[in-house]
Amino acid sequence: MSSPPSPSPNRWFKALRRTRLGEPCLKTYPLECVELLKRARAAFQAGRTAKEGFRLAQLEAVVRMLVEHECDFVDALGRDLHKPRFETVVSELILVKNEALHAINNLKKWMQPQHVERNLSTTLDECLVVNEPLGVVLIMGTWCSPVQLCLVPLVGAIAAGNCAMINPPEYTSHTAELLHRLIPSYLDNECFHVIVTGTNDLAQIVGLKFEHVFFIGNREEAGRVAQAAALTLTPVTLVLGGKNPCYVDQQCDITTTAQRIAWARFHNAGQSAVAPDYILCHVDVKERLVQALKCCLMQFYGSDPRESRSFGRMVNLETFNRTRDLLWRSGKVAVGGQVIEAEKYIAPTILTEVVESDPIMQHEVFGPVLPILTVKNVDEAVAFINKQEKPLCVYAYSSNSKVISRLMSETSSGSFCSNDSILQSLMVVLPFGGVGASGMGSYHGRYSFDTFSHRKSCLLRGTRFECVTYLRYPPYEDRNLSLMTWASTLSQKSQGWCQIL
Repeated sequence: MSSPPSPSPNRWFKALRRTRLGEPCLKTYPLECVELLKRARAAFQAGRTAKEGFRLAQLEAVVRMLVEHECDFVDALGRDLHKPRFETVVSELILVKNEALHAINNLKKWMQPQHVERNLSTTLDECLVVNEPLGVVLIMGTWCSPVQLCLVPLVGAIAAGNCAMINPPEYTSHTAELLHRLIPSYLDNECFHVIVTGTNDLAQIVGLKFEHVFFIGNREEAGRVAQAAALTLTPVTLVLGGKNPCYVDQQCDITTTAQRIAWARFHNAGQSAVAPDYILCHVDVKERLVQALKCCLMQFYGSDPRESRSFGRMVNLETFNRTRDLLWRSGKVAVGGQVIEAEKYIAPTILTEVVESDPIMQHEVFGPVLPILTVKNVDEAVAFINKQEKPLCVYAYSSNSKVISRLMSETSSGSFCSNDSILQSLMVVLPFGGVGASGMGSYHGRYSFDTFSHRKSCLLRGTRFECVTYLRYPPYEDRNLSLMTWASTLSQKSQGWCQIL
C-alpha cells in the first residue's frame, strides 16, 4: 500500500508559522476557500480518492495523527475548555480512533457493489447498488467536542472516497489551530483542507456549492446553513441539540441511576448536546434521587469542584453568562449554584422546584445545571415529552421493562437509551442523528459511509428475450396491453412479471 503524498514544504512551513499553539488562529477568507475548493474538486475529478488503497492510507494517517499528537490535543482542549486529560482521551481521541479503525477493517466490504435479489424477469440480468463518492463535502463541527465532532464525520467522508473541507469551531481556537496545523501534515494536501471561518461567514461558505454539507451545531446556525444550501440544491446532514429528557421511574436502582446521570450531565462542565437536559422524576423517589446526586457530586469532584482536576469550565463568557442567567432565574438550588465570572466557572448545580414555564425549560442548557421536575407516573412523563419538540436523545431509568418499552415506543427522538446516557451516541454500529427539530440524517460507522455516498442503482441487461420485451414498443395494441395487464396481476403472487418491460 502506497503512503499518502507528502505535503509541500512551502505549505507546511506556512501552516507552522501561522498555527503555532497559543497564537491567534488565522481566519480563512471566502476567496481563499474558493481556491481550496477548486483544488479539492480537481483532485476528486482526477480520481485521486477513488482507490481503496488511497482511502486506507488516509484513514491510517488519521490514527497516526491522534497517536503521535495526543499530548497536543490534551493541551489544546485543556486551554479551550479546561478539559481533563481523561475526558479528552476517552471522549475525543479514542472515539475517533475507533471510527477510523472500524472503517479500515470494513472498507473493502463497504465498497463492494450490493447485489439485489433477482426475480423471474431478471433471472439473466444483474441488479446492483453501487456506492459512489459524492465529490467535495464540507464538514462543520461544533465546539463542545471539537476533535470528535470534526474528525468522526471526516472518517466517513474519507472512507466513502470524497474530498473534504473541514471547518472546526472558532470558539475552541487552540483546537482549531492545532487541526489547521496537523491535518496538512498527515492527509493529502489536495484533497483535504482545514478552513477557519466565523459564524457570520457560514452562509457564504456553504453557498460555494459542495456536494454535501455536514453540520453539527445549534438550530439558529443550522437554519442559515440549510437556507444557503437550498439555493444550490446541496443536500445537508444536520445534527442539532435540543432539550433531552430523562425519566427516572420509581422502580430503579437510585444509586446507579444518580451516578450515570451525574457523569453524563456534568462531564465537560455540562457542555454536551447529548447529555440529559432535565429530569422527569417520579414524585415518590425525588428526595432519594436528589440526595444520591449530592453524594455523586461529592464523590466525583470533592467538596469544592472548583479545585477538582476532573471538572471543566465554560468555553467563553457568552456561554457562561447565558447559563448563569438561566440558573439564577429558575427553580431552587439544591446543590451548587456558585459562579466565578473571571474563571468562567459554574459549579455542578441541581435545581429543584422547577416548573415548565421557567427560563431553563425554554432553552437548551449548555452548562453544568440539571433541573428536576416531578411527574406522578409514566403516562405524565410521556405526555410531557411529546408536548415538546423532538429531542436528539430520550433517556429512561427503570427496572421495569414495560416502562422502558413505553418510553421507547411512545416518544420520538433521534436516539434512545435506557438505564444509561450518552453511550448510544458513541457506538460505531449505531446510526446517530436527529429527527424533526433535532436535525436530519445520521452518521457513525457504516452510516457515515452511506451519508457521504450516492447509492447508484445499476441494471446490467443483455439483448436476449426481445420476443417478450417487444410488447412495450409502439404501435400500441390492445392485445399487447392485455398481455401486460395479465402479467402485472401475476406479479402480486410470483414477483416481477410486471417487469416484462
